[in-house]
Amino acid sequence: MIDNILDYLKPTAKRLPDKVAFADEKTELTFLELDQITDSIATCLHQKGYYKEPILIYMKKSPEEIASFYGVIRSGCFYVPIDDEMPLARIRLIIENCHPRACIVGRDMLSNEKELGFDGEVIVYEDIMNTPHDEDALDLIHERAIDTDPIYIVFTSGSTGVPKGVCACHRSVIDYVNQLSDSLHFDQDTVFGNQTPLYFDACLKEVYPTIMFGATTYLIPHEYFSFPVKLVTYLNEKKINTICWVVSALTMISAFNTFNDIVPQYLRTVAFGSEVFPIKQYRKWRKALPNTEFYNLYGPTEGTGMSCIYHCPETFEDDEVIPIGKPFHNTEVILLKEDNTRAAQGEEGEICLRGTCVTLGYYNNPEKTSESYTQNPLNTAYPELIYRTGDLAIEREDGNLVFVSRKDYQIKHMGHRIELGEIEADVSAIDGVKICACVYDRVKSKIKLFYVGDMEPGELIEEMKKSLPRYMLPNRTKKLEEMPFTANGKIDRKTLQTM
Repeated sequence: MIDNILDYLKPTAKRLPDKVAFADEKTELTFLELDQITDSIATCLHQKGYYKEPILIYMKKSPEEIASFYGVIRSGCFYVPIDDEMPLARIRLIIENCHPRACIVGRDMLSNEKELGFDGEVIVYEDIMNTPHDEDALDLIHERAIDTDPIYIVFTSGSTGVPKGVCACHRSVIDYVNQLSDSLHFDQDTVFGNQTPLYFDACLKEVYPTIMFGATTYLIPHEYFSFPVKLVTYLNEKKINTICWVVSALTMISAFNTFNDIVPQYLRTVAFGSEVFPIKQYRKWRKALPNTEFYNLYGPTEGTGMSCIYHCPETFEDDEVIPIGKPFHNTEVILLKEDNTRAAQGEEGEICLRGTCVTLGYYNNPEKTSESYTQNPLNTAYPELIYRTGDLAIEREDGNLVFVSRKDYQIKHMGHRIELGEIEADVSAIDGVKICACVYDRVKSKIKLFYVGDMEPGELIEEMKKSLPRYMLPNRTKKLEEMPFTANGKIDRKTLQTM
């Protein structure tokens, strides 16, 4: 049984030594090169005395950064990725939380590194990538490793603005990669187009299946996502056949009528998640790619990536919401009501995850860990942790789950409980609206709607009056030239709150 995520790398490197594993605009790494660099980095870290501890990685998104991830894991340590796209204050909070003794830095990042406030050892990637291998030492490290050893810490935003470091182990990642790969039919011929930054867990969908199957991943330049035609041209040039993107990245292509000019020629699998896919935009993708398989994915970082999957049919009615589906094999979703009893079918409850997917907790943060990783209230016989997501859903008669809202995304306005997502779904269906988002100003008790589209605010308000009850009408409607997005490609609601 595979109990170390890197057990996939050497067999693949032996079978496909010259095949490209990861590539960007500057670099290509074959599987043999990747394996060699991995062992060089691991040997260097071992010789410097690092073991079972966090290693900071401060590099630009690149194949070399992924090689550094693997090298850290091979050394028996766990990686903590940061990036120059992150605000400096956030990076310093991450360093303060993890207390890493070492940081692997790309040479092109050395000038920035001095600003981080890091006082440990700085190790330059280019200086260690060819370190002669100490095979005996690496074999001993591998022999001592167990599947619950951590392999990474990635940080999410806390409700107080303080980032929380989610710590995941070999077993949860292996289980996730296996379930996802089986569901989406990854194989040696899969060519991934990576959208997300490497400091988010979303990149797991490409980073680990690539070495498992001998697939290829292209790291798409971030700036391409501002130019839909250029982005689709890139997909075609690289013959990318599989993408696992946030919804905003997909709607950015369809909303601006890109398919009138160019269509992705090779896509066979489109998986999306993190946000609700507007039906109007989904239909545009379906029409442009009638032979492509579409999947909705759902899952929190604390659940090791994605936990649920739904294979989408060809059509949906205007008032339908795409379900998040059913949990992966070996994962259970429990819908709990506020009184900690199980929600009945059709009844709203909080999504709670049970199983191997549940990560180890928040690094160096026992207080926040104990709030979200709790004893399963349905089991009083023995210790069993579940993760409370804070997401609300209902179960349909066919067993598929439908996402309702975040617990903190529900508001009480004019005496009514309102789901902001319901307003967004309604507005997204209006012709002339390309993309929209709602936020709530709790101080002034006002609903604010922001949108990008062809119609003026007054026209949109009149359209909204036709479908929304008065108490759900936004108090402020503002047209934007472009919607703000986070580094991960999601709508940046924090920025909208300040506008």
